Amino acid sequence: MRAICLRSRSGPEGFTVEERPRPEPRSGEVLVRVHAAGVTPTELSWVPTWTTNEGTPRSFPVVPGHEFSGEIAALGAGVTGVAVGDLVYGMNDWYADGAQAEFCVAPLEWIAPKPLTLDHTAAAITPISALTAWQGLIERCDVKSEQRVLIHGGSGAVGAFAVQLAKWRGAHVIATASSHNLDSVRSLGAAEVVDYRTSKFEDVVREVDAVFDTVGGETLARSWGVLKPGGRLVTIAASGEVTADERTKTAFFIVEANRAQLAEVARLIDGGVLRPEVGGAFPFTEARAAYEHKPRRGKAVLRVV
Repeated sequence: MRAICLRSRSGPEGFTVEERPRPEPRSGEVLVRVHAAGVTPTELSWVPTWTTNEGTPRSFPVVPGHEFSGEIAALGAGVTGVAVGDLVYGMNDWYADGAQAEFCVAPLEWIAPKPLTLDHTAAAITPISALTAWQGLIERCDVKSEQRVLIHGGSGAVGAFAVQLAKWRGAHVIATASSHNLDSVRSLGAAEVVDYRTSKFEDVVREVDAVFDTVGGETLARSWGVLKPGGRLVTIAASGEVTADERTKTAFFIVEANRAQLAEVARLIDGGVLRPEVGGAFPFTEARAAYEHKPRRGKAVLRVV
């Protein structure tokens, strides 16, 4: 099979397209024929990209990309409830070769039926971003109807799903974005949008029940001042645990695959509640361009088939 490969620890300038052995699904896994694979540029700085789950260096070449859409090509031992030919989307093991290849393996519990209303290109960019938003807003912030929620980076791949999920939960959504994305973020369900380039959000936002941060740095530090007593702050952009004061709860987390959540996301997409935005679709042989692309909204994707 063809695969995007890295033969040294580098950025996308090191990508090559190589012939690699087709992986074999182990017990509890499925083999997926990949139609499209999402692009997460920060993945090249993640520890699991370069090390095993025991902490030792991974052998080269490394195949990146850990979200995909495609069809089941084979079943590992003990796999039931799915069949060869089923259309699925999902994620694969962070510590294993990824989905930017013609085939990949994934645990059964890390995939779900592909949303019926999406093509493979749009489905492939959904798992990581949608589950990150779900696990931050719903699991950790426990966002409820009529709560005030501030979402930083409302036009980004994760932030856009966060806006839509918070709106679905009945929250009053406030989002930060740049001027050329304000209307887009409003269309996702934000009741208020703050242009972070011309305004300080803390000058216009007060007493929110939750902050969902995708930006980090100074934006994260300034967010404490707008939380209600007992409010919650969740970030995906901190370098480690964030220290909370006595009036807040906070969490830094990394997304985990979850079959039930993927199925619920697919249901919401097919019901018109959620929509992903493709921030650029690239041929399989143009992986470097896909990783170096900086979309104003959404997320880039590689078309494999």
